[in-house]
Amino acid sequence: MVGPPPLLGLKVLEFAGLAPGPFAGLLLADAGANVLRIDRHIPNPHAQPTSDMLTRHKSSIAVDLKSPDGVGLIKRLAKTADVVIDPFRPGVLEKLGLGPEVLRVANPRLIYGRMTGFRRDGKYAAMAGHDINYLAVSGVLSMLGRSGENPHPPYNILADFAGGGAMLFQGILLAVVAREKTGKGQVVEANMVDGAGYLATFPRMISKTPLGNHPRGENLLDGGCPYYDTYETKDGKYMAVGALEPQFYAVLLKGLGLDNQSWDNRRHDRENWPEMRRQFEAAFKSKTRSEWEKIFDNTDACCTPVLEYPELETDANREGDQRPAVTLRDTPYLAVDEKATNPSVHGQGPGVPGGGYVGELLYPGQGGEEALRNWYGWVKGKDFDIKNGGVVLRSKSKL
Repeated sequence: MVGPPPLLGLKVLEFAGLAPGPFAGLLLADAGANVLRIDRHIPNPHAQPTSDMLTRHKSSIAVDLKSPDGVGLIKRLAKTADVVIDPFRPGVLEKLGLGPEVLRVANPRLIYGRMTGFRRDGKYAAMAGHDINYLAVSGVLSMLGRSGENPHPPYNILADFAGGGAMLFQGILLAVVAREKTGKGQVVEANMVDGAGYLATFPRMISKTPLGNHPRGENLLDGGCPYYDTYETKDGKYMAVGALEPQFYAVLLKGLGLDNQSWDNRRHDRENWPEMRRQFEAAFKSKTRSEWEKIFDNTDACCTPVLEYPELETDANREGDQRPAVTLRDTPYLAVDEKATNPSVHGQGPGVPGGGYVGELLYPGQGGEEALRNWYGWVKGKDFDIKNGGVVLRSKSKL
């Protein structure tokens, strides 16, 4: 028997935005928080869903933030909310009268989470940008890519999600802990430049040591080293090699049939790296990925297949079931996979359609009436109405 998820009862107002803000909301929702997305009101709220797919366990209401009634509604909701997520550029919600200096006066316990791309006090603060731009000015992008090629970002994982949404999530949790001591909420500010830079603490530091002081793509951990890289197999798939320690390296060479090269004590000698790489490439090309798996599985060669999402999704033997990012044995997250069987490991509850491989689109207004009833006891027709696609409070609605 497990207890309820850790953030059950936490009320979150998430203003609809791009990936980082919704990802912070997703992390909160997966941990049991009640996340209500505030969508832009449109004439027909069920005409089409938004493009946001990070919607698990969330509900939505559509609000006209350009109208006094819409602004008034948000103020009413924020009076008893625990968290607000602001994904906009600096000053947008403040201009609407919904900044922290307003909402936190009415609700001192409110945690006001802000997400920006660039630093709020930096030279790029007023500029538009995306993951690649935030990585660029943080210095992180300069470290990513092959030798002799342009810097290249790893999709939009590093700034948007790891340095952005996940950092805001962490900040919100820290503010929740602090509130237990002080009784007060606070403003939590995350930006993707500092978030990505923080994640790069270790590579930034080793760039001043022999482990990382060579040009991009020529270091131990960035693709420069032949025993920390990927190799194509006979069938056009890939194997990943990370045999840094001598005992692991020895097992790798044995599996490749190259243990007669006397490289064990010379593996750090860069003059050997080009020839070592050529022989590794030739060896891996001689067998299929499946054949290499049979050789290296259950060994300490640090040599594993580069699996692709289609096979992880469809092949049960590949352990591709999506699970909570963190296992809480007594108060687990909500499940993602519909086939979850062990709540302590897989998460609790029924899971979600698509099992974490297919995004769920959320229509503006979807689940909103139920959320307003559960949060505040509001009933449509008595406490609020839907007009032109947006929620409008009746004058005597309770809070």
